[in-house]
Amino acid sequence: MRKLLLGLDIGSSSVKASLLDADSGKSIASKAYPEEEMPISSPENGWAEQDPEMWWKYVKETTAFVLKKAGVKKGELKGIGIAYQMHGLVCVDKDQKVLRPSIIWCDSRAVAIGEKAMKGLGEKYCLPHLLNSPGNFTASKLRWVIENQPEVAAQIDKIMLPGDFIAMKLSGEILTSETGLSEGIFWDFKSNGLSKKLLNQMDIPEHWIPKSVSSFSIQGKVSKKAAKETGLEEGVPISYRAGDQPNNAFSLQVLKPGELATTAGTSGTVYGVCDEPLYDPQSRVNTFVHVNHSEKSPSYGVLLCVNGTGILNSWLKRLMGGARITYDEMNRIGSSALIGSEGLVFIPFGNGVERIMQNRPVGAHLVGLDLLKHDKSHVVRAAQEGIVSALTYGFRIMKDMGMNLQTVKAGHANMFLSPLFRKTFVHMNRVSLELYDTDGAQGAARGAGIGAGVFASKAEAFQGLGLLETLEPNVNFFEPYEEAYQKWETRLNEWLGN
Repeated sequence: MRKLLLGLDIGSSSVKASLLDADSGKSIASKAYPEEEMPISSPENGWAEQDPEMWWKYVKETTAFVLKKAGVKKGELKGIGIAYQMHGLVCVDKDQKVLRPSIIWCDSRAVAIGEKAMKGLGEKYCLPHLLNSPGNFTASKLRWVIENQPEVAAQIDKIMLPGDFIAMKLSGEILTSETGLSEGIFWDFKSNGLSKKLLNQMDIPEHWIPKSVSSFSIQGKVSKKAAKETGLEEGVPISYRAGDQPNNAFSLQVLKPGELATTAGTSGTVYGVCDEPLYDPQSRVNTFVHVNHSEKSPSYGVLLCVNGTGILNSWLKRLMGGARITYDEMNRIGSSALIGSEGLVFIPFGNGVERIMQNRPVGAHLVGLDLLKHDKSHVVRAAQEGIVSALTYGFRIMKDMGMNLQTVKAGHANMFLSPLFRKTFVHMNRVSLELYDTDGAQGAARGAGIGAGVFASKAEAFQGLGLLETLEPNVNFFEPYEEAYQKWETRLNEWLGN
């Protein structure tokens, strides 16, 4: 009998399921729904919401697809892992009914609330205890609901992150994780537990916060109702959960201090692991509990996030012809322009407030356009160089914090499919880049195997993880890419009025 593991990745663009064969470490079936991106509602400027029941709908569809494709038999599925878009807020009543649309990660409405809480708590508490400003994270979003929708707040029984909601739909149990509490800025790193001082400052009832469990643990089992809806076998354990960025790092076996992972989907990230509670005094990059954290062996993840990444590239594709042009064609067009795009600069911050810009709504801007010199090749190259420059801006903040950044791992997906993007990333940051054949859903499946005891160790969980390519920087390209970055940063500062 096969030993199979199911990984679910709940993104803001799609939901993906992957079935992993535990013996070979290979994915045997995967599916993402919908074919087009999931809708994000924006009732007001700066808002971003999604219906949690939509996520559940696509979980059911992707799960049914992979179970059928792999011909899964009774007793073969040993565990389910869940990865999910971070920082979202789901509110449910005592009957586990969703009370309002989820306020998701790129929503900007709670910035002022986070700033007010930072002042009330004081930097001397926030930075050592929370390692962050309350910012625009889940706690601040919840406070917005309390202040602006008291009729909703009056009905709240529990609040959850998106992955907690999917686990609830599968098992009927409401739990969260330690890494989840930290990403919501509910976690006190000094006491290694819930920050009651933050709850008091924001007047958030403690009983709204679910009990937390380890990322790798039995966290409930598939209920009879969920089994009927999904095709899963009743009683299969949910044995792993983590936010998408800690999970992406885990999927690339980034677990030790000094190791880094990067992504470039809708948003772009660099996530580095350390064993000390490092923090940026200006909270431009953020520190969370990593999936393998314990009180005896602490592990932290420092996250740099740029919201305006793949979303800029997809916007540009629509502008250039949509279905009539492929990303490969765009990459070829962009590669025909010289490094630096002949002085054309793209500032990519057009997807909500940006943390590395201290939660300012900078927006996206094409700067220095010369109508007699620039063509679409310069625009495409400037967009990709602008995204990498924004990541580099944050990368240098992480270096200033004392992080050792030399080798970065990434899945061969999204913008890392672009040779132009990869070359720019490697040379602008002067790092080696390892590309792997994996994704978040596969990572969640591996995590499920650890949590369910299918794998004897974390090392065993990564058999079958395939290294596709290693890109080393060429010193001859350092100077032109550094010049391109400096022009980008100069233009950014001019735009910001610095």
